[in-house]
Amino acid sequence: MNDVQVQALCSLYTYGMFQNIECRPSATHKFCEVNAIGLNFIRRKNLLKPIMAKEDHGPSLITPLTNHSDALSGENLSDMSSTKNSMNIFWHECPIQKLNRQQLLQQKGCVIWLTGLSGSGKSTLACALSISLHSKGKLTYILDGDNIRHGLNRDLNFRAEDRSENIRRIGEVAKLLADAGVICITSLISPYRKDRDACRALLPKGDFIEVFIDVPLDVCEARDPKGLYKLARAGKIKGFTGIDDPYEPPYNCEIVLQQKGNECMSPSVTAGIVISYLEKNGYLRV
Repeated sequence: MNDVQVQALCSLYTYGMFQNIECRPSATHKFCEVNAIGLNFIRRKNLLKPIMAKEDHGPSLITPLTNHSDALSGENLSDMSSTKNSMNIFWHECPIQKLNRQQLLQQKGCVIWLTGLSGSGKSTLACALSISLHSKGKLTYILDGDNIRHGLNRDLNFRAEDRSENIRRIGEVAKLLADAGVICITSLISPYRKDRDACRALLPKGDFIEVFIDVPLDVCEARDPKGLYKLARAGKIKGFTGIDDPYEPPYNCEIVLQQKGNECMSPSVTAGIVISYLEKNGYLRV
């Protein structure tokens, strides 16, 4: 047994996955030596058993291992993975999967990614969508760019690298919500095409619905609901999208909501367009 295998087994002990295991310093392994019921693990590994759900907790969804020795011998260490700074981690599967949750909710989990300039109406559309879907008995959740920066992303500023990290984190949260069977609506400028494409790549094909709210810059600036364009023009805000930082429109988004001239569609109309897409493509039924 090599050091990596021993370290992995000790990690299993630490998180309470096995009982009757002792980890203590060893001269032969720099991590620890594993003993089971007082016998050397390497010779007596068949005596180790996983902790099963207690009977008084009712029916369990845990499926016991059929071959304990194979599970502990290191043959399953191929399941071990590492992600950048997180080493020696394992993906844990649960019998209840996305399909089960979707059947419970009678909808298909997905991400509706609203993108466009500040003042284009993303947050207004997100709320209109949520209200309309709620009235149809569908579960939604909005991830609003400003709201997320009050908590999860409060450590980020508006430099290009931080904006990318902001989108990456929100993309990961949106993926979890979609996996839970929720219709997740994101309301973000998300100016960089590569960042939006990276979020799309996180989800299975068809689960990412990109909605480009195509409103001209001069219209957004005339609206200026938060007074940000005025501050940007005065030089009080640096790196503001559309003024001194670019917005990269999508190439192949699922839906384009385009404003032509001074004609502005109402939130209920634009929400209706998105909902029609969801209905046509089967997201509101299972």
